[in-house]
Amino acid sequence: MTTLIRSLSRAGGQSNGPVLDGPAIARSMSSAPGVASASLGNTSEAAIEGQVRISQIGEFLSAAETGRNVRRGFITFEQTAAGGRCNININRQNGPAILELLSPEISDYLNALMAPLATGEELNKTEYLNLVASFYNRTISDEIAYSRIRASIDFPGNITSVRGGTYSGRRAEFDIPLLDLLVAETPLIYEVTWN
Repeated sequence: MTTLIRSLSRAGGQSNGPVLDGPAIARSMSSAPGVASASLGNTSEAAIEGQVRISQIGEFLSAAETGRNVRRGFITFEQTAAGGRCNININRQNGPAILELLSPEISDYLNALMAPLATGEELNKTEYLNLVASFYNRTISDEIAYSRIRASIDFPGNITSVRGGTYSGRRAEFDIPLLDLLVAETPLIYEVTWN
């Protein structure tokens, strides 16, 4: 995938920098409504790590719900004196708009990879991997098949339950197969409740 993205960047006239540019992605994410800050750095030329802090959840949710093709409920967030609940629902219908809201750079990469999450196309996992292998090569499709995304999210109170992940204290941890996210053959649904 590193070679693929580097080749695509060169074809687009970009210089030889990191394949995934953490600071550039952070700058674009920082401009999303409700996002207080985004700090992403490169851990290698093709991997990034860091933090995104959403300080105005209402602004973030409002922008997400009014974007093109985003159905209400991509994220629902409820906070009361007794605790709260957060639901996240990612599917092919809301995927392109979610990606555009968060970072046009990420959206561009996923479009180059022909990911159904970005394109809205209806492919199953096997069809998608075969498409990538035929267009690029089997090594890239194999890398997609075995890659994972790990996310840690801190919530306002002590977590009491998580659907789709694990938790400790105020932090929920999610380990998502990249293929599941890129294809979104079935909606990815996560839920966190806290005191």
